[in-house]
Amino acid sequence: MSQSGEKSSQSGVQLVEISADLAGQRIDNFLLNHLKGAPRSLIYRILRRGEVRVNKGRIRPEYRLKAGDTLRIPPVRLAPRSEPPRPAGQVLRRLENAILYEDNRLLVLNKPSGLAVHGGSGLSYGVIEGLRALRPQAPYLELVHRLDRDTSGCLLIAKKRSALRRLHELLRENRVDKRYFALLQGQWSGGSRQVDAPLRKNVLRSGERIVRVDSEGKSALSVFRPLAVGKTASLVEVKLETGRTHQIRVHAASLGQPIAGDDKYGDAGFNRQLREMGLKRLFLHARSLRFQLIEGEPAIEITAPLDDELEQVLKRLELKYE
Repeated sequence: MSQSGEKSSQSGVQLVEISADLAGQRIDNFLLNHLKGAPRSLIYRILRRGEVRVNKGRIRPEYRLKAGDTLRIPPVRLAPRSEPPRPAGQVLRRLENAILYEDNRLLVLNKPSGLAVHGGSGLSYGVIEGLRALRPQAPYLELVHRLDRDTSGCLLIAKKRSALRRLHELLRENRVDKRYFALLQGQWSGGSRQVDAPLRKNVLRSGERIVRVDSEGKSALSVFRPLAVGKTASLVEVKLETGRTHQIRVHAASLGQPIAGDDKYGDAGFNRQLREMGLKRLFLHARSLRFQLIEGEPAIEITAPLDDELEQVLKRLELKYE
């Protein structure tokens, strides 16, 4: 009996043959995912003691699994897991209706603003938990990248581990064309503008995370292109050449033209003016993705439409874009 008075569950010895789709990941990460609810300390203890074997031999935690490996997992006693809260039916319907593209390897959805990509930090669920609840029979669903909670638009989900590895490779090599729509304060002058300003994360005494332009930070490059220019606000397309936390928001603010609805890096007066026009969120939208998953295959290109709230704000500002 566990201290909580609930019965613990114990699995017998498991023999797992590693498929090509599971190959390439570290043994410790595989076990954390396979033995749901097992603490990291337990995973590393059974590895250190040699209780986990690959092809009958001991391995180190950093060992990367190969296709055809036979993995022996010892009996493990786990505390019973409580079922995670199921997202409301309304949330699941929103996610189902938000899917823009799907094949047997991946899906892309138009993430709604206000919904985090995953649970944690006080949130019981996010997009990925919602998708898993929506597709309980799906063997594999994993986030490829992240979007801020308040940002809407194209979000990539892998349906196979091989697709996840390939998409991560493309992202590392900057071979995924990512473009965003952002509404900036003020009248944009001139044409396209490249912002090459390194960024550094800081944590304030309050615990709030904030990102600032800092010469000692990580390199960050954004290309801003005007789409519709008004006297008080301008709609721009932003092409990301790097993917730093809050990159577009901080780069826009560094130009003196912060994004509408940005409570962290924006202008309070401008935000108030836009709220009166019906904007109750950050005006930042992951507009499109373009990438070639397999060499020789046609590129996959997805565009996410703006939601009604953003379209109405542009209409009131008389900003038209192609």
